[in-house]
Amino acid sequence: MHDEHLPGLRRRGFLAAGTGAAALTLVGCGNGIGDDRADSGDGRPRKGGRLRAAFAGGGASETLDPHLANLFADVARAKALYDKLADYGADLSARPRLAASWEPDRSLARWRVTLREATFHDGRPVTAEDVLYSYRRIADPKQAYRAKASLEPIDLDASRATGNRAIEFVLKRPTAEFPNVLAAFGAYIVPENATDFDKKPVGSGPFRFVSFAPGRSAVFRRNDAYWDGAPHLDELELVVVNEESARVNALLGGQIEYAHELAPTTARAHEGKGRIEIVRLRGSAMQAFCMKTDRAPFDDKRVREAFFLIADREELVDGALSGAGVVGNDLFGKGYEYYADDLPQRAQDLDRARALLRQAGAGKLRVTLDTSAVAAGFTEAAGIFRDQAARAGVTVDVRMGSKDSYWSDILDNGTLCCYRSGAMPIESHLSQRLLTASTTNATKWKHPDFDALYQQAQSTRDKTERAAVYRRMQRRLYAEGGFLVWGFADWIIATARDVRGVDPKAPANTLDWARFDKVWLA
Repeated sequence: MHDEHLPGLRRRGFLAAGTGAAALTLVGCGNGIGDDRADSGDGRPRKGGRLRAAFAGGGASETLDPHLANLFADVARAKALYDKLADYGADLSARPRLAASWEPDRSLARWRVTLREATFHDGRPVTAEDVLYSYRRIADPKQAYRAKASLEPIDLDASRATGNRAIEFVLKRPTAEFPNVLAAFGAYIVPENATDFDKKPVGSGPFRFVSFAPGRSAVFRRNDAYWDGAPHLDELELVVVNEESARVNALLGGQIEYAHELAPTTARAHEGKGRIEIVRLRGSAMQAFCMKTDRAPFDDKRVREAFFLIADREELVDGALSGAGVVGNDLFGKGYEYYADDLPQRAQDLDRARALLRQAGAGKLRVTLDTSAVAAGFTEAAGIFRDQAARAGVTVDVRMGSKDSYWSDILDNGTLCCYRSGAMPIESHLSQRLLTASTTNATKWKHPDFDALYQQAQSTRDKTERAAVYRRMQRRLYAEGGFLVWGFADWIIATARDVRGVDPKAPANTLDWARFDKVWLA
């Protein structure tokens, strides 16, 4: 794609195929349009310039359809172009975005949402009809959009616009935490009847579309009419660089200004050396092995429990994360609201693991563990766990997957894989990953009684009683679920020394993570 129709705009091309630092090729020089910045040292934001940010991506199948956003690169692009009604703050509470306010009736089964005054990039106002169109599109039973399970409580046939900027959401049952639905991962608002997302996407976000080359780069420029204030940058380029070493070398060489996701050893090698800045988002990335509960051998809960007991979590955190994290306890969301912190910390018990495997008729078990260099610590964790399993008499064959297709491949294929997640409320993790209708249910955990408990928790007005239901659900996952959560890693980002405005406390997936409209070049 070309952008000669934008006067004064200098294009840089990135090629991110293959491996190593040589995979990144820069065309052109300088820092983009309006590069007349001066650093007075007063710490105030500066207007102008182009920021080039590198993420691991999903190859040629990438799309700008925000309802299909799954990878962190997808979300960064979606956040540049679109808004949600709400988003998660650093504390994972829902914060208003396009929604100026929300209010339930006494039953908690009807919620009135009032939109703020905002416009799409083509000048049209964001209306209630756009919201209803977006949610109905996500809920399409023929599609597998990420936020579908989160929007399930809404009766979209009964919900209606009560004004240009007012919506009455009618729910299928009382829902105490409905703002979390509005903030759901992937629940972006698009214009009514929008279908062409990769060629001419129109959103209400802080940046306007310039060009998109799947698997390579996406270019955006400042939206001066953005409702939350125009970005400081003139231009943002998000480039796909799957190799961590290539991201780091590009940053050191001045080809990019922001590198997403560094390995702990890399961060340690550069921290405090003065060439680049390291930002650590503490404990914000769940690290796990994902067992498919619908197929052998993990359709037997005794085998799953044995694998829980094979894992030496401290060895995994020390070896795979170089100590940059904390141990997990086979549950998502350590430290988050509703986390079941009363359950005993699970420790390695190889004798008990062997006994469970014998009971299950799996005394000489052999399994394949899918992994990839797609995420920091994955290949190291696979090797460590392989050696731990061998001590319990289990043979683990490690299979390396493609960085381009790993995340889509492991949703349905294989039996055991490396897995990770950024931050979200525990309620959202349950709805998007552990219900029968969840579209990203990687463990294939499908139990109607578990679904019913989730609905009960949603409908429970009293917070203490609601917490008790969530703890009941977590106790079951702790006993027989498919996520072997061995740790919570620091999320590590690196930037050039002149980058300002990167929030050091916003976990991945939250509002202020990858918030490039608030970043500037000093």
